[in-house]
Amino acid sequence: MQQAVPDAGLPPPAELVDGFAGAATAAPGPPGGGPELRAAAAGYWHRRGLATDPGRTLAAPGGPALLLALVAAVGGEVLLPRPSASWYAAQPAILGRAVHRVPTTAESGGAPDPVALLETVRRVRAEGGDPRLLVLSVADDPTGTVPPPELVHEACEAAAREGLLVVSDETYRDTLHDPHATVLVSPAEMLPDDVVVLADLGGTLTPPGWPAAVARFPATRAGTVLHTAALAVLGTAVPPLPPPVEAAAAAALAEPPAVTGRLAAAVRLHTALTAAVRDVLTAAGALVRPPQAGYHVYADLEALRRDLARGGVVDAVDLEAAVVRALGPGARACAVAGAQRFGDDLTALRLRVTTAPLLGDAGGAHAAALAPARARPPAAAATTLTPAPVAVPTAPGVPAAPGTAGEEQPDPAEWPQVAEALRSLGSALTELTGARR
Repeated sequence: MQQAVPDAGLPPPAELVDGFAGAATAAPGPPGGGPELRAAAAGYWHRRGLATDPGRTLAAPGGPALLLALVAAVGGEVLLPRPSASWYAAQPAILGRAVHRVPTTAESGGAPDPVALLETVRRVRAEGGDPRLLVLSVADDPTGTVPPPELVHEACEAAAREGLLVVSDETYRDTLHDPHATVLVSPAEMLPDDVVVLADLGGTLTPPGWPAAVARFPATRAGTVLHTAALAVLGTAVPPLPPPVEAAAAAALAEPPAVTGRLAAAVRLHTALTAAVRDVLTAAGALVRPPQAGYHVYADLEALRRDLARGGVVDAVDLEAAVVRALGPGARACAVAGAQRFGDDLTALRLRVTTAPLLGDAGGAHAAALAPARARPPAAAATTLTPAPVAVPTAPGVPAAPGTAGEEQPDPAEWPQVAEALRSLGSALTELTGARR
């Protein structure tokens, strides 16, 4: 399965590494995850206000594997917001199922416009199609926004009226940049009988190189039928989680202090980095929704179309290629992906910038700075995820451990390797638009 999500670019805590290594010789568990992993997943959701029976959960090697099982189990065609995470559409395509894109609102991505959703469903059915499943995200990749609860509720009600199962991707729900100002509500709290919740742990709790994801099913008869069908797909079409990954995923879902500390450090770091990237993009003339969660921003350069066209950039593919070329070889070029990768309009001059590649390779200096981040109890981390103070560099390019209270905390965007990456991004955009600004 392909890597599903952008990650924070930080190493796993030592205790997860130890658990991973300790399970190297263990026998593989059953499809859908063993009892310990499912119990840990149930506890994870219980701490977020969603009472969950372990028997109503499933695990698989990554979000794509779980979504594949759900699409196969539900049948029919799939509805996705435009834009949406790049891995959503690949799973219906593997099964030969049609995908229908529904526009999002101007304010946020992740959830489709409710009126457009109804119109799309009715149009598809009038044309002989069979839409049955809607995927949405309450903390969105690629836009980095959080749709307001009222919009999510209206979209879910529209889906329920049309008999659609809602799959709520909540991978980034614990990465809110300002949890006191951003309200995130799971669709499973709104319509518990019609929503499957999915979370890819690679976005928050584990490294993406250890692919693992969990899903929560409704506590209804229909939910039981769906759970059984999805488990059957996993048992026949998807290899079980490798024992080391399963052990690490179960430990991470229990949210010990080392794991919640790593996540708090990641949120702190990428809150600063996404804000810095947005400043660079807006200075170049792009329109960027303020990022609210995750490790990425989504930029619209439509206002620069005339300038870009002079350099031969007329669509999203051209834009991605031109920015990557201008950034030059290296990890930071991997930060850029054009809108076409997210099901957006091919002619749109939009791109996503992921912040982890901007950290570069400073000999693990940024990881060393973030490793001793202050931990929080699991319950507190699940609801507030208040970032720890930013690390204070002790030598050029080498951040040290977090400072004490009252100590001045510099912005990670000022770290030399990050500052150079931001300058390169700004220079690339300036060059592409003819240095008008």
